[in-house]
Amino acid sequence: MNFSIDHQSPIPLHVQTEQLLRKMINEEDYQNGKLLPNEVELAKVLAISRTTLRQAINKLVYEGLLIRKQRTGTRVNKLHISSKSNNWLSFSQEMQLRGIKIRNFELHVTWVYPDEILANFFDIKTDRKILKMERVRGGVDEPFVYFVSYFHPRVGLTGDEDFKRPLYELLKVDYSTVATLSKEEISAIAADSVMAEKLRVPVDAPVLFRKRFVFDQAERPIEYNLGYYKADSFTYTVESRR
Repeated sequence: MNFSIDHQSPIPLHVQTEQLLRKMINEEDYQNGKLLPNEVELAKVLAISRTTLRQAINKLVYEGLLIRKQRTGTRVNKLHISSKSNNWLSFSQEMQLRGIKIRNFELHVTWVYPDEILANFFDIKTDRKILKMERVRGGVDEPFVYFVSYFHPRVGLTGDEDFKRPLYELLKVDYSTVATLSKEEISAIAADSVMAEKLRVPVDAPVLFRKRFVFDQAERPIEYNLGYYKADSFTYTVESRR
């Protein structure tokens, strides 16, 4: 396969790199588990920066098409089935549409060091602290969702913001950061002791687990969000058109 991109093309380099990677994913050798070329070597061959290459790789990683492991390399993920929604809403918008009045039961903001998963998503080092926000939210009488959000340092959040405001409105108005793209993964898990306490359910009760990866207009990652919902309080709806 020819590893090359057109540096004279008006198409951005990261977009061309993404297109090249998508072609590589469909190659039989890579489908059978062969590692993709080393990032340093591939960036050199394509005459692009590793940042540009990682931007393209990260997008495919969070689409579930590639798996990247530190000190091992990047390979094609095995075929899996997923659902997508054409539109996504903030929690506040979702509840407003359902006519549910929101109550905040807990709000905690801290600065933490990212693990490798978060560092890879944000493309930062593990020794750079990021803002972590935990919220327990629900109706007037009881909580039904526990959110954990992590934010890229680039956004500029300080931790002193009024997080009772709609989050994406806050990011847009105060930090000129527009949340444009969301990718989600939905699965079912059993509540551990922390989730059980937050959601007021028994340990091992069914919980709907949602990962949300949020990107800005340039498709740069801005938020890594984990949501734990009471199973009887959340419905995931998919709308498709043909």
